[in-house]
Amino acid sequence: MNLIWYALWYVIAVGFLVIVHEFGHFWVARRLGFKVLRFSIGFGKPLWRRKVGKDDMELVIAPIPMGGYVKMLDEREGPVPPDLLPRSFTRRPPWQRILVLFAGPGANVLFAILVLWGMRWLSGINDIKPIVGEVTPASVAARAGLARGDEILSLEGQAVRDSRDMTFSLLNDLLSTGQARMAVRGADGRLRQVVLTVPDPAQRRHLTEPAMLFTGLGFQFMGPPVPPVLSEVTAGGPAARAGLRTGDRITVVNDQPVKDFTDVARLISALPDRSVPLDYQRGGMTHHIVVAVGSAQVNGLRVGRIGVGGPRMVKYPDSMVVHRDLSVPAALGSAVSDAWNLTATQGELLWRMVLGEVSVKNLSGPLSIAQYAGESADAGPASFLSFLVLISLAIALFNLLPIPLLDGGQIVFQAAEWIKGKPVSERAQVFGQQVGIALLALMLGLALFNDVSRQFG
Repeated sequence: MNLIWYALWYVIAVGFLVIVHEFGHFWVARRLGFKVLRFSIGFGKPLWRRKVGKDDMELVIAPIPMGGYVKMLDEREGPVPPDLLPRSFTRRPPWQRILVLFAGPGANVLFAILVLWGMRWLSGINDIKPIVGEVTPASVAARAGLARGDEILSLEGQAVRDSRDMTFSLLNDLLSTGQARMAVRGADGRLRQVVLTVPDPAQRRHLTEPAMLFTGLGFQFMGPPVPPVLSEVTAGGPAARAGLRTGDRITVVNDQPVKDFTDVARLISALPDRSVPLDYQRGGMTHHIVVAVGSAQVNGLRVGRIGVGGPRMVKYPDSMVVHRDLSVPAALGSAVSDAWNLTATQGELLWRMVLGEVSVKNLSGPLSIAQYAGESADAGPASFLSFLVLISLAIALFNLLPIPLLDGGQIVFQAAEWIKGKPVSERAQVFGQQVGIALLALMLGLALFNDVSRQFG
């Protein structure tokens, strides 16, 4: 069922965002006088078509709902009537062609800004205080003196308001200098400086692997208190075989009392392939069982698993949340700023990936994107809209890469023609397309490999 659910939301998300992208090309092309022959929603043999407007543009609905495309009049693809030659793509001025090519990624960025603007105007912003939770003994964080309950106030002199905001900044500082200086306020109210130091380049690169930054540094941010109540029990898993059911409340694991689900996960993870005594409450009565803990490989380590999940929709306590209401102009400014920062961060990480400073394991393919789409849809409309914002910005950035088959590569060709005063040679364009195909195939292959590794590794 999960696979079908994930696939459905993947199609909805990616299909819609590609249509947004293509509509950007279409809208600007029409305004500049290009002749648009077809706007197709979906791919494949048309299920429905109709000619619209005074230009008799063909509007098409096709069966493969993975986006769409815009087809413009182009004499490279066949004879063009003399009276329509001025409206052919190749006959329009290079600056106009560049604008049309930019319009697709631009539409994705504009969509992201509008969604962020609406969300922040209507709901404001909830900042989660960056308070340190568990700190692993002998880790980078522990050696630096970071402790549970510390609130991070600034990173390299820049104020930190939200735990989610500092992830990329922290990674960037460590990659650049091997250090990250933080001002923190301890649980006792005292202010002090903490310096995380990772001098080894190989260790820094390891931190760039998915979900490894905070694990590798040895600390996590404090999350909302999650009661040790089972919201799901995997059929046929160790917990189900031992008799646990949804709704049971775990009270003791391996003779150690537990306060929340984090305690349960931590204790079970430390006991792979062991028989572990466990107490739980059901219907007001306490029961005692022994669970044969299974195991799984996580980031190269063998950890215990019993096939259970805790409550998902858990709210942060008011003491950890700072709410800010925004006016219409302030919400727009925040949306533009965040869209720019997210895109710039994605671009910088991609460039560092090319330089070998960031792991290529961060490339995600359709399987991972489908999983994120389904999980964000499960979490509610706000979560799914936030997912759409991230993917829309990623689509914009990806299409601006200087690869000939993408908008960015075509922009390079048009800019070269504008500067030279004549088109790039057909031989150079063909060579560029071949290189583009090879690069895209390599990126897709890596992304799919990463997807499969995450699912089965």
